[in-house]
Amino acid sequence: MGNIGDSRSILGSKDSNDTMVATQLTVDLKPDLPREAERIKRCKGRVFALEDEPEVSRMQSFRLCSSSITLHSTLDGTVKKYYPPCFIFGRAKYFKGGGLIDFYALTEVVGPRKKVPCEWLEAMGTIGASRGWVATLKNRVVSLHDDMNISASVSNPKHISLPPLVTLPRCQTQTVTSVAMSSSSPEEDDCVVAVKFLGPQLSLCRPAQDTKWTNIRITDPSFFTSQVMFSQRDQVFSLPASGGGHIGSWDLQKHRDKPNLQKLHFRNLPSLRKTERELLDSTYKTEHLVESSDGETFLVIWYRCHTDDMSDFETKGFRVFKLDGEGNAFYTKDLGDLCIFISKSEPFCVPTSYLPHLERNFIYYVDVHEYESMIFVELGGFGLQDSTWNYSQPHTFKVPYYFPPQPI
Repeated sequence: MGNIGDSRSILGSKDSNDTMVATQLTVDLKPDLPREAERIKRCKGRVFALEDEPEVSRMQSFRLCSSSITLHSTLDGTVKKYYPPCFIFGRAKYFKGGGLIDFYALTEVVGPRKKVPCEWLEAMGTIGASRGWVATLKNRVVSLHDDMNISASVSNPKHISLPPLVTLPRCQTQTVTSVAMSSSSPEEDDCVVAVKFLGPQLSLCRPAQDTKWTNIRITDPSFFTSQVMFSQRDQVFSLPASGGGHIGSWDLQKHRDKPNLQKLHFRNLPSLRKTERELLDSTYKTEHLVESSDGETFLVIWYRCHTDDMSDFETKGFRVFKLDGEGNAFYTKDLGDLCIFISKSEPFCVPTSYLPHLERNFIYYVDVHEYESMIFVELGGFGLQDSTWNYSQPHTFKVPYYFPPQPI
């Protein structure tokens, strides 16, 4: 006789006093059993206990994703494996003073479970994310953390505090629209971090070199609510203007005081029926710049409108324009082999040929909603070819980020 799953076999019999007695016939394979603990370790798992329940042994398994990304270097022939794009499910008060997070790659749980501070799992706990790092703002100090990076150390996460913020006159540094980084780690010498605040101020800093921020006052109001993106191709931080009519770019060298401004000319616009045009005109629009690893740049316009009760916004669709670097923005439904991820993190593209479960010409998005004082996150997918939703799922966790592929 043996166990099946978490079942237990018990024999019921009567003793000499005709009293029912239960006798356990099988052994529970719990993590505190020495031979079971040894088996868990052989399978690359671990045995641990919660801080507030030290007497209860628990098991955690470390599972690599069955659909990891494999990249071959054309320079030296090396092969690297990456976790696929992930979002986070979190439980805010699982530990004393901390919460647990799991990483989901659309269809499965991947990587290790991690412990993070409880406040990071609240709606306003973080201010943005880029390249697997999340940013927090407390007492005028921006800090970068890799606790939510699936590839980072579980036992020794990195926390990097940046210089204290200085608020420019007639600006504010409490509300942030977005965060972007120029490379995968703020510990690299040439890595630049950009924080775009709601309003005129854009602040840049090299964490490994600078003792203070470079603060830029943007004079064009159409950039006041924009999301910042770093272009690897052009080595600048770029902002799409509200409405998408032009793009501004800044850096720490020649475009610090004099930004590069480029007017966009929209091409190949589709013909719309009157009702479709009226619907688009009535929506709330946000603009997002996304760059592929091959240097292709896309302007994504996200359309939302009020719900029937006017309490929230709901997604109505997306439009994508491919930018040619000469000011032309070509409307397209064809991203080639790419799909796009948009959330409160810096947007990114992924080739779908690396991962079979990703859809070509697809936008995966994370949106934040508030209903009757409850905040929840919507995970959605939108197909550009037929302009339809593949799915839309509400979740009560409050980490509004998609994280790009990270090395295994």
